[in-house]
Amino acid sequence: MTEHFFASCPRGLESVLSNELTALGAAEVRLDEGGVHFEGDLPLSYRANLHSRIASRIQWRIAVADYRSEQDIYDTAATLPWEDWFAVTRTIRVTMVGIKCPLKSLNFAGLKIKDAICDRFRRLTGERPSVDTANPDIRIHGLLEESRMTLSLDTSGDTLFKRGIRQHTGAAPIRENLAAGILALAGWQPGTPLLDPMCGSGTFLIEAAQMALGIAPGISRSFAFQKLKNFDAKTWKDISAQAIAGEKDDASLPIFGSDISAEALETARLNLEEAGLSDAVTLAQADVRNISAPAESGILVANLPYGERMGQKEALLELYPLLGDTLKKNFSGWTAYLFTADLQMAKTIGLATSRRIPLFNGAIECRLFEYKMVAGKNRKDQQN
Repeated sequence: MTEHFFASCPRGLESVLSNELTALGAAEVRLDEGGVHFEGDLPLSYRANLHSRIASRIQWRIAVADYRSEQDIYDTAATLPWEDWFAVTRTIRVTMVGIKCPLKSLNFAGLKIKDAICDRFRRLTGERPSVDTANPDIRIHGLLEESRMTLSLDTSGDTLFKRGIRQHTGAAPIRENLAAGILALAGWQPGTPLLDPMCGSGTFLIEAAQMALGIAPGISRSFAFQKLKNFDAKTWKDISAQAIAGEKDDASLPIFGSDISAEALETARLNLEEAGLSDAVTLAQADVRNISAPAESGILVANLPYGERMGQKEALLELYPLLGDTLKKNFSGWTAYLFTADLQMAKTIGLATSRRIPLFNGAIECRLFEYKMVAGKNRKDQQN
């Protein structure tokens, strides 16, 4: 049976997420702001949760209806067979999003959905599910547009950037799915040398190493779909076993990380160890202003500091041209991808920007700047 799903993601990564879902077998893939709509059977949602590096959540659409008032929302929710999807013993949480919604309160609309669910269970079983806003078993998502309501069940549980591996975090960490999306936008492929010269806690390095070794990002965690009544345990066991069988033997990879901070390097080392990737990545303590390329060609990717690790704005303004000089002198044949919330960085680095991609780190507007380091052909970029 064909079901309808929505995979949310950081804004700016919709195109690479659509490619990822298509490769997993999704049909009728359609981009939207902040995510991708797609269709398939329920096992496709298992595969998407397990294998997607870029999605934040996979939502399963269960109802679409017109509404004019909070009572319409209650009536629609009260007719749905919640008892077929989860047991009354499961805890629930309702979250609401509005786009041109005419109602005064999204919170009140969410309470009407919660009341409808609880009233239905009470009529059928004499009991009602409990609400848990912190760690619910079942998350119900409501989208209220101008006159249309969409209800979905979250199949993910914890957001998908939580890979199920203990993380030691440092300053200005980047979320795993945003890092994976940046690698996809950069066109990085396993086997291509990769350097993160400001590696911090090592997120880019771990995502790349897992990709190279065929390790599914969700293989170490559980998901909300396992708590639904229609969960097919045998199918999930087969999907998980197939993923594990596809993993490659651990080996040294052309993936390199460095940082000026010994503390940051220790954090990266601990995270690689937790992920079982200690032998796959080469770490070194180095100042980004005078590093050398570890191979003749490759991709350099960096999450530039937001001011925390290297001082205030003045220090960053000094860093950018020095970084540009290092790239020009030492990285001919490489392509650099610099991710930053400082939209003025491109004016001071002294390099020609070949691409600038708008992205969002949460609510923070950022850019991913691409620099193709061809000897003798990098001019100062004067664009905004």
